[in-house]
Amino acid sequence: MGNSYAGQLKSARFEEALHNSIEASLRSSSGDPQPIFTQLYLEPEPYPGNVEDIKPKADLHGGEPPGNELMNGHSSNDPEELEEDDDSDSSSPPLPYLQAPAPDGCCTLDGFCQAGKDLRLVSIATEPIEVPAGFELVGAKSPSVPEHILVCAVDRRFLPDENGKNALLGFSGNCVGCGEKGFRYFTEFSNHINLKLSTQPKKQKHLKYYLVKNSQGALCKGPLICWKVSVVPLCSSSDCKSRQISSSASTSKPSSSSSHSSKENGGASGHSSSTFSFSDSPPTRTTQMSSVFFGSQDLGRDCSFLKPLSSTSGNKTLPIVPTALRVNGPMNCLVDGRPPLLSPSQVSLGPQGPAYRTPDLGDSPASSAMNSGPPKKRHRSWHPNSLVPVPPTAVPVPAIRPIVCSPGAVLGMSSPQPPVAGVIQPQPVTAGETVIVPDNLLNSSGVRPVILIGHGTLPYFYGNVGDIVVSPLLVSCYKSSQLTEKTLETLGLNSSQLLCVETMILLTLQYLARLGLVQIPLREELEQIVLKAMLCCPRGPAISPSQLPWLARLEASVSGGSVQVVVTHNSLGEGISESLRSLSDGPHHQKCLPTYVVIICASKMSGNEFCVLVLGKYQARALAEGMLTTNEFLKEISYELITGKVSILASHFKTTSLGDNLDKQLVRYQRRWKGQVIQPFQGDVTDHIHSQEAAGMSPPSERAELLSKLFQIYPTQLSVARSLLSQVCSIADSGTQNLDLGRFCKVDFLVLVPPSHILVHQTAQRIRQSGVLVDLGIEDVCSAHQKSDKYVVRLDGEVHAKMEAFMRKVKQNPYTLFVLIHDNSHVDLTSALSGSVCHGELQGLADRVVNCQEVLDAMNLLVLQVSCFPYTLQTHQSRISIHNEVHWPSGESLQGEQPPNELLYFGLRDYSSSLQWGVASPILRCDDAFEKMVHTLLERHPHLHSMVIRSYLLIQQYTEAMMALTSSPSLRDHITPETLAMVEDLINAPGREGSQGRGHMLLVRVPSLQLAMLARERLEDVRDKLGLQLCFAVLLGSPATELNLQKNFTNRLKAWRGCENEDWVPHTYEDLEGLPCIVILTGKDPLGETFPRSLKYSDLRLIDSSYLTRTALEQEVGLACTHVTMGVVHEPKKAMAPRESDGEKATTGLNDGDELERPQSNGSAATRTSGSLAENGVSSSDIADSFQRPSTSTCPPEGAITSDMGTAAQGFKQECDSVESQLSSNPSKASKAPPSLYSSSSSSSPSSSSTQRPSQSTQCVREPKPTRVSPRTVIMSRAAYSLLAGESGSQLSSFSLLPHADVAWSSPLRPLVTHNLQGEERSMYYREWTIARQHHADYEAPSVPHPRRMLLSGPPQVGKTGAYLQFLRILFRMLIRLLEVDVYDEEEEEEEETSEVTTLVKTQLPDIEEVRKLPFDPYPRDPKFRKASPVYTDKRSKCLKDFKQEGESHTPDKRVTKSIRLSRFAAHNAFHHCEQCHHYCEAGPATQLSECTFHAFTFCSSMLGEEVQLQFVIPKAKEQHFVFSQQGSHLESMRLPLVSTKDPDRLKSPIFTPTTGRQEHGLLNIYHAMEGATHLHILVVKQFEMPLYRKYWPNHILLVLPAVFNNTGVGAARFMIKELSYHNLELERNRLEEQGVKRQDVWPFIVMMDDSCVLWNSHQPADSSETSDGTNVSLKMVLQHMENTPKISLYAMCGTRRWSSSLARKSPSHPFSRCHLHDLVMLNVDLTQNVHYDLNRYSCEEVDFNLRVNSSGLLLCRFNYFSLMKKHIPVGGNKDFLVKPKLVDMGNPTSISPPQYVCAPDSEQTLLDAPAQFLLERFLQSCSHRLFPKAVRNRSNPVLSIDSYLNISPEISVCYINSRPHSTNLNHQGLLFSGLLLYLCDSFVVSGLLKKFRFLKGATLCVICQDRSSLRQTIVRLELEDEWQFRLRDEFQTANCSDDRPLYFLTGRHV
Repeated sequence: MGNSYAGQLKSARFEEALHNSIEASLRSSSGDPQPIFTQLYLEPEPYPGNVEDIKPKADLHGGEPPGNELMNGHSSNDPEELEEDDDSDSSSPPLPYLQAPAPDGCCTLDGFCQAGKDLRLVSIATEPIEVPAGFELVGAKSPSVPEHILVCAVDRRFLPDENGKNALLGFSGNCVGCGEKGFRYFTEFSNHINLKLSTQPKKQKHLKYYLVKNSQGALCKGPLICWKVSVVPLCSSSDCKSRQISSSASTSKPSSSSSHSSKENGGASGHSSSTFSFSDSPPTRTTQMSSVFFGSQDLGRDCSFLKPLSSTSGNKTLPIVPTALRVNGPMNCLVDGRPPLLSPSQVSLGPQGPAYRTPDLGDSPASSAMNSGPPKKRHRSWHPNSLVPVPPTAVPVPAIRPIVCSPGAVLGMSSPQPPVAGVIQPQPVTAGETVIVPDNLLNSSGVRPVILIGHGTLPYFYGNVGDIVVSPLLVSCYKSSQLTEKTLETLGLNSSQLLCVETMILLTLQYLARLGLVQIPLREELEQIVLKAMLCCPRGPAISPSQLPWLARLEASVSGGSVQVVVTHNSLGEGISESLRSLSDGPHHQKCLPTYVVIICASKMSGNEFCVLVLGKYQARALAEGMLTTNEFLKEISYELITGKVSILASHFKTTSLGDNLDKQLVRYQRRWKGQVIQPFQGDVTDHIHSQEAAGMSPPSERAELLSKLFQIYPTQLSVARSLLSQVCSIADSGTQNLDLGRFCKVDFLVLVPPSHILVHQTAQRIRQSGVLVDLGIEDVCSAHQKSDKYVVRLDGEVHAKMEAFMRKVKQNPYTLFVLIHDNSHVDLTSALSGSVCHGELQGLADRVVNCQEVLDAMNLLVLQVSCFPYTLQTHQSRISIHNEVHWPSGESLQGEQPPNELLYFGLRDYSSSLQWGVASPILRCDDAFEKMVHTLLERHPHLHSMVIRSYLLIQQYTEAMMALTSSPSLRDHITPETLAMVEDLINAPGREGSQGRGHMLLVRVPSLQLAMLARERLEDVRDKLGLQLCFAVLLGSPATELNLQKNFTNRLKAWRGCENEDWVPHTYEDLEGLPCIVILTGKDPLGETFPRSLKYSDLRLIDSSYLTRTALEQEVGLACTHVTMGVVHEPKKAMAPRESDGEKATTGLNDGDELERPQSNGSAATRTSGSLAENGVSSSDIADSFQRPSTSTCPPEGAITSDMGTAAQGFKQECDSVESQLSSNPSKASKAPPSLYSSSSSSSPSSSSTQRPSQSTQCVREPKPTRVSPRTVIMSRAAYSLLAGESGSQLSSFSLLPHADVAWSSPLRPLVTHNLQGEERSMYYREWTIARQHHADYEAPSVPHPRRMLLSGPPQVGKTGAYLQFLRILFRMLIRLLEVDVYDEEEEEEEETSEVTTLVKTQLPDIEEVRKLPFDPYPRDPKFRKASPVYTDKRSKCLKDFKQEGESHTPDKRVTKSIRLSRFAAHNAFHHCEQCHHYCEAGPATQLSECTFHAFTFCSSMLGEEVQLQFVIPKAKEQHFVFSQQGSHLESMRLPLVSTKDPDRLKSPIFTPTTGRQEHGLLNIYHAMEGATHLHILVVKQFEMPLYRKYWPNHILLVLPAVFNNTGVGAARFMIKELSYHNLELERNRLEEQGVKRQDVWPFIVMMDDSCVLWNSHQPADSSETSDGTNVSLKMVLQHMENTPKISLYAMCGTRRWSSSLARKSPSHPFSRCHLHDLVMLNVDLTQNVHYDLNRYSCEEVDFNLRVNSSGLLLCRFNYFSLMKKHIPVGGNKDFLVKPKLVDMGNPTSISPPQYVCAPDSEQTLLDAPAQFLLERFLQSCSHRLFPKAVRNRSNPVLSIDSYLNISPEISVCYINSRPHSTNLNHQGLLFSGLLLYLCDSFVVSGLLKKFRFLKGATLCVICQDRSSLRQTIVRLELEDEWQFRLRDEFQTANCSDDRPLYFLTGRHV
């Protein structure tokens, strides 16, 4: 009695379980599904499937804090309540339950027992209740008082345990009110407590809760009583997760039901483990609960798609058990059936305690008045006629009960009520707010009405609720009152402009009335109307309640009957009820059904309320289907196919349009031709030949047609790659330490692509063709071909292992910069937490991979997300900084670069614009005939999803088109012209003249895999029976499988390619170029595959109103985007120009020059790197902009890079992303021209213009015939077409739609999106106005975007792959640039060859006798002296400088440099950081600058004749190199080793580096150059720069020059170094002598090295005849080699030669030579003690010094097999002083030229602010031709210069003579001098010496002295007036003021 019939088998349950089993076995990838019979008996089983998804009962409510139980206290939100009786068989009518009348005199009041005692929990919660042992207090629900729980005491044995088992049959209970005990039957007990039931009383249904005591001791509702367990079908985990778990009787049928997640399972709970498994943590609990009904979804998706309850047979009425529900406030509570429900005030909206978080769901239905949307009751959603009956339960439809609002604003929020402590008082709900949905509504009316929630309270729906759908599509439009102040301000509104309800009603009516017959309401459209209304007429005229009805009817009257208004006065329910009744009354009403019924309730109580009932068959279906996510409707389709619901439709299509049996017709036709087939090419459809013969035919193929793959980078791609690079640079420069580019020397990468095999092959092929692996140095040429696949990973089950390997590589290689490229990153952005298996696809993998902590933390990993539809990455919570986005440039910005005959990108906006071309056959079409057929079928089959109907019709259309063209011409009239044209083109193109069998590809998009397989099977079958099997291929393009092509078609492709490889098969769609074929592309989304140029038609007729987000729609049309010939893009251009919303018109010109082809790797040995790097012309000063010059290829302009691996050699010219398949380079010669890639295009476009670019004619190789690339033709459904044509049509355009199903609008109103919104502006718009939904990967993203993540967005198929591969290449190039230096690469001027050529003997060390025999070459041959005066020598120079001078003055002073890769022995500047040398140049954290000690070092300089005080700054760690006094404070000397010391790890000579202005850029870190060996390195700096050098080089010893030297040149530094060193040598000799060391044993050498020496090379002679290229060696090796020279103490100076690239080509003629040494000099300070550097000099001080050392009879030796590379450092050093006037006249600053550097003494000329010596040197260098006119370009008569060498311009030769006695000088006998230069001459110069020289007539003299008096004395002392004539006006001074001590000089003429 009253207990379930344990063990009785139910037919409904049987069918359901059978269904579940079928579904499970279809979905189950793992073991066998559970046997169905375990599900068939009512003995409950534990949950199959994900048990953890359903919490045990203790958890359901256990986690709540005590104060909140009553928040949902009266609303049941338990699965138990959502089901109803399942004992009545669904096919039998319910028996009315006749309740025995109550005994007379008994109390019959609801909530009281018959004894009159109150049983309501609220009344007795705090009263003491006696509970006998073994009894439990439980709560019963009475339908008459649903808001109350009645308290009962029941024997525990008759209650189930937590698994829902072990309850004894029967009942035993007591009444707690009157205390009566011993009720043995529940029927009897239910009468006693006045349950007043209309059905058989059952304890399972009415005993609902355990009651428990809270912390205050009051009784309150506890956990549910777990009567039985849901049967969860064995399905994949996501299905379990994404459905609500219901009772055992309710089926979990997915997707036809409420979309409980918006497009991608998107509800607030969209991916919570189960909507009912409320987790214990209170915050999420609320959210999940609310989302049971309203997920945070896009309105219009989220509502429950309720399906009929009536099951298969008989359609008998069900018991009306009003399971209804209320949705209120942030808490949505399911409430049990019959009794009235909570009034809104009962649900607290108050500030909830910490336990609850009001879901902040923005603009989703869950925000706003209800903060939620309709119920997500997904299991109940069966169409009637489904083979699987639904248990007879009523399905809740949301009763939307908005908070009562103040009359003005729509849905104003009432002030939140804090929850009353303790109890909420119930308020009865008035009757009449229930609507009974008529039975058979769908069957009788053919429409499932959709109720659009408006404003106000919807009623409860009972009965056949599966036949109605409640949609919150437009509800957000009515929520303007919830806009924040900030949003209103942004929109230009204020709160006084909000519209009232009446205006909203009229706007809605107006909107609906103007919708077309095949248009559906769109939320975004109405929102824009509301916004405009607010802006133009704030508040509007006040409309009184009496005016509203007739105004509303007036608005509706313009609609021509499609909109009706129903006005009621009690509730909306009345109007809905009335409309539904009239709808179900039968067929006679159907003729004139309105499309929309607007129901207005003008109630005095609650103000005006309204809702819209959609009755239009097309609109209602479209709205209902639009509420399903893609996954859900794909599931729905598979259900309909699996369960056989489509059988009626299928049988309809078994006959042809003429009524014949299709299969019989085909068999008849097949027999007629007896195995003959239609000739595949070069024939007509009527030509039949034998199948064997046909199979043997191969297309004509000339060998000349070898198609070589040419990978090109086009200008746009190059500029995008540069933008990406400069973005990387700005990340590195941001100063946040997020990226240290200086650390990296390699680039490596991995590309993640969506799970598509074809996409993997396509990307790997691009990588292979681009040669990027070789260019990055990751693979060599051989391995790159095989291993390119390793660099592309699909996001499928295997991705984790591959990513782990990649991340291991990232960790192990800290000096490699890795780039993780996430291509097509918009495809799956589900969060890993909510990800699951959905429709056979794993979800959330991308999130798991790209956003995992390891990836985020790796400092050497950049993430680049690439997308054509980046909108879902650009939400408010985006992980990518807006500054790190790079957008493809738009068409307009590129127009200038575009040659007129080139290809340009044709994208989405161009398709929209093409509608205005006014051509006869537009390229974007809607097949109206097809749409009409679809409409007819949709009306006939209201139970099937429209895509199923469209697919069957499409298959029939293609089938009949093939028949019409071959066997049954009479069918032609029954096929739409679009279909016929496409199939005719497909079959006939290969047979046309000159086509060589090539044809078109026809792409048919069928998102459902099952339908696609059906289509492929059917079309193949028909094709074969019609004998067309060799004419065209039918392929299934599924992401999950490889391409599968028949052998004969593969052979045809091979013949066209001239491919020898037997095993070759096509892997990508592009490989099918030219093959006539139908590709049926399936899968949820297109994933970015590129199609060949032969793709001509894209059939998108299945893409309809289910695709109502921007991404979903645009990515389908994106399949057809491509590059086209410029001429085919019609005017009006003006209409098009502003329209490129996505920058889609990116033009990609083909510059055929060698300009942009991939540079060949021609590694130069010196750099050990790819030659393309060195030639790239990147200036190191600005890396980001450094790639302005495209890399030049070393190949000829054709430059086809042909690899001979397998088939890579052949194939079509390819280019990145998809430019490749669209473009062909302009052949320079006809013979080289590639064959027509689209030869048959001329057949379809006879107007093929002859001005287009040439392409190989297929008929005749000699004469190229132009081919044009036309845009593909796209055939669309009406719904998609109207959105794309929206700009020109009345509806809004696709760009106004919600950007992606994973995001939601953040506000009900927002500014209009315009098509001009591109790139960054568009990104900013979406970042402000969209938020990620809860299941989106960015939902819980950190608030700060990730610093190393970038986004590249560009339109589909524009060439993004090529751009990012080029980016990798230039990124590597830049890192190499950071590791490369520009070194001077200038050849020395050659000596004339001496008669005997000395061969380079393999002597490593010089023999002093041999060296002494060598002549000294005084000529400064180094290129740095090319602007200096040549030194006269007996031997003439081989390359005379005399006549180079003319052009010299005009050529810029740019010296030749070459980019060289740094080796491990390089010297570095302050920017270098590495693990090994950080202790060398960086101060440790503990050491402060104060750790250095300052030491004065004073000595007497014989040359200066005074004491000099130098200051040493010595770091603590370097003090061991010095000797201090006993007290340790006074610096005594610098330690020197002994000549005999032999320590391979130590360098004996101290190294001095004079440096100025280069504290950052000077190469002062010689740790690596010294191989880490011990050495003493001293920086010689000017006093004012000391703090800067200390800061950058805290561990270096600084030698600080006295302040007087602050303005001097490098001569002073060299002078001081040498003076100091000699003085120190004497001190050390004295110190060591005391220790018994001989004086001459102390090491006398020092090294003087410039701060720009970077690398050293050794040029050892090779054994073979060729000379080997130099190898890098360390500075230590070079210096130690010199130090080990025998008898080294006898050499005055040793040095090396300067490197130039020519050294590699020819060996030095002698291993040693005596000549000028500079840059790096090992100087013997002992031997040269009497030769000094000129301390006044700014330039040429080395030449001057070398000449004096040599003439003093000392030995200079240059080691020719070592060379030194000098880096070009553009800053610092002894750069020119800026010569400016001493007193600056601000009025007219003038530049001062060298002639102004001198002036007459005491003149009024402008005095300059520059050192006198500097002005003199510059004057002589520029103006000496005035001083020595006879010497200009006169090599035979040089100027005689005594004791000094000055640069007096390169046009004048100088003969150097040393005046010291015993010096060695040039033999000047017979030499006539053209002039005499006496510079600061000392007492050794005497008149007798001058008398020895002879001068030309007219020779000139120049005497330079320190001041005027010494000038006069010199002239007298040297008796110059005897031979030289002076004039007063020939005296000059440098243009200094007297304080700056100008120099004076006098000129004279030889008499």
